[in-house]
Amino acid sequence: MFEPGRGGSGTVLRAGRPGTGAPVKLPAGTVVPGFTAEEGELVLATADSQEPDPAVRARAQQIAARLSIPRPRNDATARRGAGTLASLPYRGGSDEIDLDKTIEVLAERPVPDDEDIVVRDRIRTTRSVVLAVDVSGSMKGERVQTAAATVGALAAELHRDALAVVAFWSDAALLLPLGRPVKPMELLDTLLRLPARGLTNVSFPLELAARQLATVPARDARVILLSDCVHNAGPDPREAAARLARLDVLIDVSGEKDIELGRELARVGHGMAQLVRTYRDVAPALGAIFRA
Repeated sequence: MFEPGRGGSGTVLRAGRPGTGAPVKLPAGTVVPGFTAEEGELVLATADSQEPDPAVRARAQQIAARLSIPRPRNDATARRGAGTLASLPYRGGSDEIDLDKTIEVLAERPVPDDEDIVVRDRIRTTRSVVLAVDVSGSMKGERVQTAAATVGALAAELHRDALAVVAFWSDAALLLPLGRPVKPMELLDTLLRLPARGLTNVSFPLELAARQLATVPARDARVILLSDCVHNAGPDPREAAARLARLDVLIDVSGEKDIELGRELARVGHGMAQLVRTYRDVAPALGAIFRA
């Protein structure tokens, strides 16, 4: 897994040091997967060599203009004590009475119960969302541009939520750890500078998403996978999908694709699968996912 380098330029991703231990002796000629004690680097194209296409930025803005993602409900199921102010039934917490709302209730119920008193209280309605974006070799050209534009638009829409972004191929890069400040256009540019290459390991980003969401209550956690779902490296991704609280899948069907696997991942991940052929399909597909 690659992470942003300390320089903060967004142009170098470094593989974290896995740690060292006693070397394992193997018979001569044996080849097995494993780790080294060295740090690796994934050097992205710089602004001088690959300026992000203005058309892709325009595409992201068009997607964003059409996005209509509902906020989490401000009701009794929301977690109280932090967040935005709302009018809620009294449950032994806040003592700041909302007189207007309470009078409306009492007009219908002259003998009120405790919960007929309406108070002003803070509720937390922040979602924790991990976007897993396929940048493997099968997602070249128009497809990866649509994926990047989708991330830029969705990141802008979810600026009040905790957001993480993982780009993946056979390996993966954590471009934005969960809860860090979101800069939508910077994310878009970084994705465009990642070379689309290699095989597609769908399981790896789902495992990384589970780690990012490990301390988040299940009701607030969700993962969105953008991919053609042509899984050809790594373990069966259904196992990783089944461990997530919710996984929704945007399946790019503009070229090579595996619709059956994408739908199966959404099913075992307790979510929804949506097919997208062009960037114009993205906004309605995301709207349907977040309304479900």
